[in-house]
Amino acid sequence: MSKFKVYTKTGDKGSTALIGGKRVAKSDARIEAYGTIDELLSYIGLLRDFSKDKKEHDFLVSIQDNLMDVAAVFAYDGENSKVKVPSISDEDIKELEDAIDEMDKSLTQIDSFILPGGHQAVSFCHIARTVCRRAERRAIAIEDEIRNGENAKKYINRLSDYLFTLGRKFGIDYNVKEIKWVPRFK
Repeated sequence: MSKFKVYTKTGDKGSTALIGGKRVAKSDARIEAYGTIDELLSYIGLLRDFSKDKKEHDFLVSIQDNLMDVAAVFAYDGENSKVKVPSISDEDIKELEDAIDEMDKSLTQIDSFILPGGHQAVSFCHIARTVCRRAERRAIAIEDEIRNGENAKKYINRLSDYLFTLGRKFGIDYNVKEIKWVPRFK
């Protein structure tokens, strides 16, 4: 088995290969979409570092695994039928929903928007949530180019809800008082 090289030099002129071999510009909307997923994946790793609960930590790892699958769905050129690409299942989406529902049991009802902040853990949840929303917008921009991407889009949508809820839960974990947004009308 040969050692994997980090650099290939094939992208030096501004192009990269999709899964399947098709080369596109590094500024291509698909590259932007899975690049945003990569950014989100890194923030999820940061959130793992703040998690005080092993089950939650392990669930964040599974989210990272699923995001790698989402990135693969976005990166597949759809032309090479011999290439196997992972996918997101209905069960993956349900696991996010179940995790949201479980955390929600310990949270107070909210009747307004919550201002991000109070502790780094909470703030990073909201940063991850906004990156997730950007990833969702990028996914919608390329939806005509991706195969089997419906569940990937649903997963990202649900993940942003999970990250909002996790931010509220981290607020409890770190004893942070939520600050509600109060609109000022002039």
